[in-house]
Amino acid sequence: MTSSALGRDFRLLWSAAVSSRFGDALRTPALALLAATVTRDPRVVAAVAVAGLLPPLLFGLLGGVYADRWDRRRAMALVDGVRAVVVAALAVAVALDRSPVVVLLVAAFVLATLGTLFDSASFAMLPMVVPPDALARANGRLQAGSAVAGGFLGAPAAGILFAVAPALPFAVDAVSFAAAALLVLALSPPPAVASATPPRRGSVWNEIAEGVRWLRGHRTLWRVTLLTAASNLAISGILAVQVLYALEVLRVPPAGYGLFTAAAIVGGLTGALGAGRLAARLGTVSALLVVLAAETVALAGFALARHPVSGGIALAAFAAGTVVWNSLWASYGQQQVPSGLLGRVGAAQRMVGLLTAPVGAAVAGLVAAAYGTVPVMGGAAGTFALVTLAAWWALRPAAPTPTVAPTSDATEARPVPHPSR
Repeated sequence: MTSSALGRDFRLLWSAAVSSRFGDALRTPALALLAATVTRDPRVVAAVAVAGLLPPLLFGLLGGVYADRWDRRRAMALVDGVRAVVVAALAVAVALDRSPVVVLLVAAFVLATLGTLFDSASFAMLPMVVPPDALARANGRLQAGSAVAGGFLGAPAAGILFAVAPALPFAVDAVSFAAAALLVLALSPPPAVASATPPRRGSVWNEIAEGVRWLRGHRTLWRVTLLTAASNLAISGILAVQVLYALEVLRVPPAGYGLFTAAAIVGGLTGALGAGRLAARLGTVSALLVVLAAETVALAGFALARHPVSGGIALAAFAAGTVVWNSLWASYGQQQVPSGLLGRVGAAQRMVGLLTAPVGAAVAGLVAAAYGTVPVMGGAAGTFALVTLAAWWALRPAAPTPTVAPTSDATEARPVPHPSR
């Protein structure tokens, strides 16, 4: 099924997601390059990256509350409109050579903070524009489009545009946000939102607690969320030292590292296009169990590989499994969670799922410094083996459940194993 077969509103949502992802893929490396031109202090350069990573942990649950309170279509359009203004102002500052480190820190933090509301609203948006039996295919098209726009187009173009003019990638990113805002505004207003009387609201903290309690009280969804958090220990560790493992162990030539990481993009694209068919054939929870087992095998192969080709194939297979897991993990929740709680429960899922990522990256760095990168990959494979065993024990009774309803590409609780993740 093509995106056109999924209807006008899905085409608009798909186009908005792809446009926004393309801009993100330009801005993220451009910010790193700009920080490196302003200062060579690695602590400052790293601080710019951290400024973009903190808001989801600090404000993710708050974004979920307002995604449930407000018209999600208008909230997404407003957020992208504001982000367009912020990035345009950054582009002007760069063009005028008035972009000290504090400007980069503030821009990265503000954009990521706004993104928490956008992510929560988009999580709940897809079921409003696509029929339930088409959600799996729709999610695959969203993830595939984002992979192409981000990995194949945006990331390579970022360095080229920055070399032409440092302000250029930010200017293009501003245009992408503005285009995404207009596309989202063109979506049909959901009838329920247009006609319903706004419900009586409690305090923000009570609403956050309501979403967390709902997630905690749903046996299967909570267990899958914990399994996602556990697997992120391994994935973040892989990402932290992947470049060193590729160069030193797999003997990937420095000039060929981009081609090597493209294997993960190809794998992720393949997984995105096949997630719907796998879920339709096996059922969502059963497919999750199969995917975890396949990822464990692929990661073991990556840890044992000593050649760029075998390592690239294993990495591609692992990336495919990761994208399928992202789709099906969120899909189960989107099928189970009431519409009025989708923003808050989705935000809680993302936050719990990503809490372990900094720990995994830090541990991987320490282990690699003391013993090399090979033990990191072996430990990651062992972690996935344990997660797989735990999943087969914890989810087996629910395996016959046939529900399928993936989320939008904005809900990505497990990073895809390549640098643009």
